[in-house]
Amino acid sequence: MISHAEENYLKAIYHLSQSEENGVSTNAIANRMETKASSATEMVKKLSEKGYIDYQKYQGATLTQKGIMAATMVIRKHRLWEVFLVEKLNFSWDEVHDVAEELEHIKSEKLINKLDAFLEFPTEDPHGDPIPNAEGKIVESAKMLLAEMNVGTLCICVGVKDTSVEFLQYLDRQKIALGTSLKIINKESFDHSLTLEIHKKELIISEMVAKNIFVKKA
Repeated sequence: MISHAEENYLKAIYHLSQSEENGVSTNAIANRMETKASSATEMVKKLSEKGYIDYQKYQGATLTQKGIMAATMVIRKHRLWEVFLVEKLNFSWDEVHDVAEELEHIKSEKLINKLDAFLEFPTEDPHGDPIPNAEGKIVESAKMLLAEMNVGTLCICVGVKDTSVEFLQYLDRQKIALGTSLKIINKESFDHSLTLEIHKKELIISEMVAKNIFVKKA
């Protein structure tokens, strides 16, 4: 049976591979896992022996189909538990990550499938990230960064790129959440900050904030 630590490594490699055309380096994995490169290398070799990844020294690690399935199942459990915590237990979206990190290692496939059905088969977690289905398939919805939208555009917040507690709490203070309507009133040429109309009030946000909010046109 795969261990919690191995699941965490597979999930880390999966996320890192989304922005890497070639294999993921052990240094990148170590940084993601906040551990020593030697520890990451040892785990990568172990996962390779179990058939979860292909690993060549100096070429990095890539997930096999077995590894992809294992990683997406951990991600599926994590995101379903986040939905449950927010919708059924009234956690805020900045509180759920750490709790879901523990719950994602529950092994019962029957429990997770029943949880999925109980939640009426959600397609996205509270941060707007897609939830893999029982076969590991992930359907990405069309979305753009708020910073890429033109002045005059009316759009809807559908997710966040930065899921840190600090950023989510900042959005809460600005009353920005999933489903919030945002109209771009002005974009400063100097610093690319945006003036938005939200809840019939104007709000100025920085370019950094705009680059971490996913939207779709209303």
